[in-house]
Amino acid sequence: MVQIGYTLMSEQTPARELVDYASAAERIGFDYAVISDHYFPWLEEMGHSPYCWSVLGAAAQVTERLPLMTYVTCPILRYHPAVVAQKAATMGVLTQGRFTLGLGSGENLNEHVVGAGWPSVDTRHRMFAEAVQIIRELFDGDYVTYQGEFFDVDSAKLYDLPDEPVPIGIAASAGRSAEIAAEHGDVLVVNEPMPDVVQQFNAAGGQGKPVYGQLPIAYDPDPEAAKERAHRLWRWAASGGWKVMAELPGPVNFAAASGTVRPEDVAQSVPCGDDVDAVVQAVKKFADGGFTHVALVQIGHDQQQPFFDWAEKELLPALRTL
Repeated sequence: MVQIGYTLMSEQTPARELVDYASAAERIGFDYAVISDHYFPWLEEMGHSPYCWSVLGAAAQVTERLPLMTYVTCPILRYHPAVVAQKAATMGVLTQGRFTLGLGSGENLNEHVVGAGWPSVDTRHRMFAEAVQIIRELFDGDYVTYQGEFFDVDSAKLYDLPDEPVPIGIAASAGRSAEIAAEHGDVLVVNEPMPDVVQQFNAAGGQGKPVYGQLPIAYDPDPEAAKERAHRLWRWAASGGWKVMAELPGPVNFAAASGTVRPEDVAQSVPCGDDVDAVVQAVKKFADGGFTHVALVQIGHDQQQPFFDWAEKELLPALRTL
């Protein structure tokens, strides 16, 4: 059975409400929750972007069984990998083993803020592989000294570690990134239902490991209102694919890149309204593609409570049949 998760969407939600939503997600029966780790929202209209690690610490205290995961953290510029390792290990302790560290090679949108520039994709992949190696070594609990092409670590050691090492999820889109995920990750993260990436991951040694995806939906009893909201807040996702999205530096650039995207374009990939079967069929595409976990994103902060009510009474029971 596919595990159904809930996305704590930092880009559209104030910090306190994110903590409340984590508690609600556990209460109504979601299997896990993921949280985005951003410095900026994708679009100005989204309006928020709190520090996700503070939110995670609070969420750990208001939940008891709900697994939590970053979706995803970039360990190559804004954060040094040694610092990411410490944060993740602390979350592993606070959650008593309920935390997974989701990692990805990042976007210019969030990483340029430290003024270190934005490397080419090939360089980012090499930086990422090095960062994951450092994190893995620190999770072992010994002193780590490391001198690499991109990162140095000087006699670092983590003193607070969970009983079992924090699992590492790695985001991939194709080719080399899928190979890196298979080599270095415990979990594969792919936003869209892309069975070819899952196949590449399996062929590179990832067979049998969990595969996480994410599905945006716009719940609303009024389908037209749902479509309008999805377009207003989610049109950035149609900005030209990841090769474009990883390079754009700010919300204004995503607004420009998605300027010709129409509401009906967004609705082609985002179930809009209150049709349970539309969401079930969308999740089934992931399941059929080899995904073991799918995290739902409810688009629109102002519709979260109605979404929770609908999910508890209608959507989650239907998804359990997959």
